[in-house]
Amino acid sequence: MPRPLAGKTALVTGASSGIGAAAATTLAEAGVTVALAARRKDRLDALVTKIEAAGGKAIALPGDVADEEVAKWVVAETLQRFGRLDILVNSAGIIDSGGLENTDTARWRRVLEINLLASMYTSRAVIGPMKAQGGGDIINISSIAGRRAAVLFNAYSASKFGLTGMTEALRQEVGRQGIRVCIIEPGATTTEVSEGVMDPTFRKFIHEHVSKEGAMLPEDVAAAILFVVSLPPRANVSQILIRPTIDTASS
Repeated sequence: MPRPLAGKTALVTGASSGIGAAAATTLAEAGVTVALAARRKDRLDALVTKIEAAGGKAIALPGDVADEEVAKWVVAETLQRFGRLDILVNSAGIIDSGGLENTDTARWRRVLEINLLASMYTSRAVIGPMKAQGGGDIINISSIAGRRAAVLFNAYSASKFGLTGMTEALRQEVGRQGIRVCIIEPGATTTEVSEGVMDPTFRKFIHEHVSKEGAMLPEDVAAAILFVVSLPPRANVSQILIRPTIDTASS
């Protein structure tokens, strides 16, 4: 099998399931050495075993990247183990339901911490090393909810709108140093994202939405990630909206 990205290294957050796990697998198949970060160590260990059985190379870095010190550690450990870091995929994320009036502010804050601040922490940590090595790729996984607010998913929409703004500002900040920055906004993708929703009614709604017939698979989003990082360094795809073919809404 061709390995077009052989010699490159990547750190993928949220790698224990869903888009993060698919991204790690797809990058490894293309020859990338991958560091996997997420909270569930058993899932990471199983994915490392799977990648290595297929001839790839991976390490597990268990921890919660919403903790700034953990986020800095996973970047530092990747650099320590591999000597460089070419690709950062920020895929850690959760969804929760609720409007603003009666929200649980601790839960609201947790969504922001995981969906926005975790990506800020890891991105900040890789900028210096990527500058020193002459470039790299930072890819943030957002959502259609980052361009179209969803009623009763206030915190999720706020976190994804914030991630979109942060990503574009970062692209302008580091592009001249050879660092490409991209935000990918998936529509309905079959993952475990509904499991973290506290309200059972909305948990059922999200589960049905992401598992409906015609929904994308995590591997579809991973293919978009591979496309972005495979382009010549002079070309930066800064934003990708990717959604199921059956979803024909105008925005």
